[in-house]
Amino acid sequence: MYSVYQHWDPLKVCIVGRSYPPEFYSWIKIPHVRKLFERIAIETEEDYQNIVKKLESFGVKVLRPTVFSDPNHYLLPDDSRYLPPPMTPRDFSVMIGNKFFESFNTAPGWIGGYEYIVDHVKAQGNQIAKTVHSHINGAMVARIGRDLFIGTEFYTQDQQKLKIDIDNEFLDTRNHIINTGGHSDGTYCPVAPGLIISLKDVPTYADTFPDWEVVYLPGQSWDAVAPFLELKDKNKGKWWIPGFEKDNDVINVVEQWLGRWTGYVEETVFDVNMLIIDPKNVMVFNYNKLVFDALERYGITPHIVPFRHRYFWDGGIHCVTSDLHREGTMQNYFTQRD
Repeated sequence: MYSVYQHWDPLKVCIVGRSYPPEFYSWIKIPHVRKLFERIAIETEEDYQNIVKKLESFGVKVLRPTVFSDPNHYLLPDDSRYLPPPMTPRDFSVMIGNKFFESFNTAPGWIGGYEYIVDHVKAQGNQIAKTVHSHINGAMVARIGRDLFIGTEFYTQDQQKLKIDIDNEFLDTRNHIINTGGHSDGTYCPVAPGLIISLKDVPTYADTFPDWEVVYLPGQSWDAVAPFLELKDKNKGKWWIPGFEKDNDVINVVEQWLGRWTGYVEETVFDVNMLIIDPKNVMVFNYNKLVFDALERYGITPHIVPFRHRYFWDGGIHCVTSDLHREGTMQNYFTQRD
């Protein structure tokens, strides 16, 4: 049976996302725009393959969703836009203990792409769970033994009500709310016992993670990507393809046909989004001195796996993967709460 109790335990089974193949974009009539997206498709899969190879080098079994090359399979009849590819499985799944929560069917059309993965998990003896709480996915929940840490969807969310709802659903863990105002894996990462990497100051760390070191990353926001500002007014900050900020043909194709693909790139320009392989190894998309220095102090080796089009796809290494099984049993890292 698969299980995950701590997200730094040795990773054994993992989902890795998938994008559309280059032939998917045959419907684009403007040659240079079609060529651009064909290149993005090829390079995205190359980068995925590098992620897969790195994981497999650590003995991790990799599962990936399926896709069809025929774009008509993913054309939404209601608004003539295309479904996004299954790039970010963590947004729709999380293993908590030995219970697998999945909401792939909330991403219209993608239950088929992930169906065999759900069947595979079920075949291991795991319960497949549904939840009415949009928070219950791997992007919002940090699993640290007896303690679960759940982010808020927006800063003004009623945290007391959310806490009651989570406590009613998760009876065997101590549950904590952190006001992240969106995906928590885009705000902070508890990398190892005693260490947090955080995009910005979150006042609750002193209470939720007492005595843990918090390393802040100043400047890891949209200020770090100045050319993006040229595009921001046209696409409301949702996506960025460097070098095409002023190409109206590209902008129009994305906004008209791919409007459901993009997230919010301003929330993706940081380096807290990491995939922990085991207590001594983590995967990251790029070099950051503050992060690497902190990891070195804790005896952790970072492994860079570039993802060239992350600012278009709006996903970090933690987003485009979802851990299904890690070695280890539930531990108690906050004994003072007993």
